[in-house]
Amino acid sequence: MNTIARTFATGLLALAVHGGTATAATAPTPADLQHAARAATIDGNHIVTADGVRLYFKDWGPKDGPVVTFSHGWPLNSDSWESQMLFLASKGYRVVAHDRRGHGRSSQPWDGNDMDHYADDLAAVIAALDLRDVTLVGFSTGGGEVARYIGRHGSGRVSRAVLVGAVTPFMLRTHDTPDGAPIELFDGFRKAARENRAQQYLDIASGPFFGFNKPGAEVSQGLVQTFYMQGMQAGHRNTYESIAAFSATDFRGDLAKFDVPTLVIHGGDDQIVPPATSAQLVPRHVPHAQVILYPGAPHGITDTHKDRLNQDLLDFLSR
Repeated sequence: MNTIARTFATGLLALAVHGGTATAATAPTPADLQHAARAATIDGNHIVTADGVRLYFKDWGPKDGPVVTFSHGWPLNSDSWESQMLFLASKGYRVVAHDRRGHGRSSQPWDGNDMDHYADDLAAVIAALDLRDVTLVGFSTGGGEVARYIGRHGSGRVSRAVLVGAVTPFMLRTHDTPDGAPIELFDGFRKAARENRAQQYLDIASGPFFGFNKPGAEVSQGLVQTFYMQGMQAGHRNTYESIAAFSATDFRGDLAKFDVPTLVIHGGDDQIVPPATSAQLVPRHVPHAQVILYPGAPHGITDTHKDRLNQDLLDFLSR
């Protein structure tokens, strides 16, 4: 096993940060945020944000169906949600997912690779498509995006929230989060990204992301190559800066604003975002949240446990 895989195998979040902590949502007034979101326009399969970023999006299923949006993980794009989107669309749901700025088929802006911009981009998608009573579903980094959206934009258009393998509440070890991941692990991950991000993506996918580094695991080259392909579609600076966004952003204040039914789903053997420092802590901030752990499951449960995840999502949506 190489150095990167061994680092992941410790069970800690081996992700790098710039240094310091990204604080809870503040900055622009709600009116400013709403104005910016409403300023977004639709251009074919892209939504153009107020700051000129083009966000590729998919809009599947019946347009009059209940709406579910999907926010993807790092360094992936909306293709990573295909199984869930196809399943729910076939059940009558309108499913919408976009490629995060800097990822997939969206623009690769030099700046704005942070959670506030990610949340504002999600708001732009929702406003441009005039989506209402939305169930927000976020995986890993996308879970942070969902949390920051509610913290920053409120739940006026939201009916439910689902956090899947999410980086919430806060991943970094600090004086008041002693069980978090140390910054040295994050710095090592950034170093690996600078030196050879292509190999880094292959190592992650063939190792801890899908649990392929476990004894007796059957490696799917299809999943490994899909992860690699999506990662390499993204911009180098964008994914590099995104490491700080998902690992050093404190979402505790955002979670405190959750006033909608909330479901948390997480792999019990997640080596990327360990449940003991993420999913199992969410109820401290969202007391009404329901937490489901999949015993022995890895981080990438949208693929490895897609049938169970699809059914759990449908059951939650049907309540």
